[in-house]
Amino acid sequence: MTLISSGIDKVRVFELPSSVWADGRSVGAPSTALVRWHSSWSDKFYQVYINGQYAGATVDSQQREMIVHTPTSLEAPVRVEVFAVEADEANTDFSNEIDLVHSQAGRVKMMLLRGQNLPINSTAQIYFDSGTGDIDYDNPLTSSPIRIWSAWQDKAGFGMSRFGVSDFGYDSAAAVGFGKGSFGRGEFGLDADTIEWVSEPLQAGVYKFGVKVADKVGNESSSESGQVTVTPAARPAEQVNISSFDKQTNQLVLSVS
Repeated sequence: MTLISSGIDKVRVFELPSSVWADGRSVGAPSTALVRWHSSWSDKFYQVYINGQYAGATVDSQQREMIVHTPTSLEAPVRVEVFAVEADEANTDFSNEIDLVHSQAGRVKMMLLRGQNLPINSTAQIYFDSGTGDIDYDNPLTSSPIRIWSAWQDKAGFGMSRFGVSDFGYDSAAAVGFGKGSFGRGEFGLDADTIEWVSEPLQAGVYKFGVKVADKVGNESSSESGQVTVTPAARPAEQVNISSFDKQTNQLVLSVS
């Protein structure tokens, strides 16, 4: 099953207040927001993901809003995504299908699964599109190639680890233990590590990223992310005061002292 992102637009998120005073000031409810969206689908259910994590699902195909809990985020934007799914899979968590790329206060973090299928001497390079939509594979963002296996002993496989000590035909004594790595993303019973890379601060915009993995003889495989929205951290508002609030016009006047 693949999450369906097409046909869904006008996603809006509203912080829910727990109370509003007569002068317009409010007290926000602890980490609670209302998510609304439009959709062209008539026979699908919907799931909401917060920063790549499953937050909830609709109860029917007509529902177009949901109240979710969000993390406290003082320096980085919270990523809210809405996907359509088949009705019988509405309560299934598909967070492992979401791109392992996200933005944190103007920087982008990418996570690469270090699966045992990657060659022993392989390296990875990361590229992006500079906001143009076309990834430039001639100019890597990484200053030097990322080594997938920094120590040969970490690679599991026949004769690659503690030969003759682990299971017959599959030496995996050095592999990440079950539940110790990225649970459910590696081979059965052998979870895998993830390699994390964080970019330099980027300008506000929408970007795409690509990863190329090459073995020692130059064979390459590549994968690309979807669009990643980068929002630099907002500068804190200092010395801002409420001058007045007109209940008739719903107008709030602020002043800087």
